[in-house]
Amino acid sequence: MTAIATTVAGAAPMPRLRMTARGRRALALLVAAPVLAVGALTGAGLVGDAVAGAVASSSTATAEFDHITVVPGQSLWQIAQAVAPEADPRDVIAEIELLNGIAGAIQPGERLAIPAQYAD
Repeated sequence: MTAIATTVAGAAPMPRLRMTARGRRALALLVAAPVLAVGALTGAGLVGDAVAGAVASSSTATAEFDHITVVPGQSLWQIAQAVAPEADPRDVIAEIELLNGIAGAIQPGERLAIPAQYAD
């Protein structure tokens, strides 16, 4: 038995894989194409619009929010109903999630900012 081609009982030896010059060029193109595409789109301003649209200013945001602390067993639905009983809880939940940068999962002891329109 050799180190290059091994055989399994009754199987033919496995040939060694060789890559041709054409294959190397094709592989290089496949690897480089996405990198070049992202670079071209970034240079054209098509990727990263959120970053490109940000403008620095000397003013600071002074928004103040009421905060609540999540108690064990409390859900976003219960919080939404408590802070805005007249509103659709789904809308209130969506605004709380957006304001706090969460995606539905809350933990006991977590402080959540409540949107200004629902604050007392």
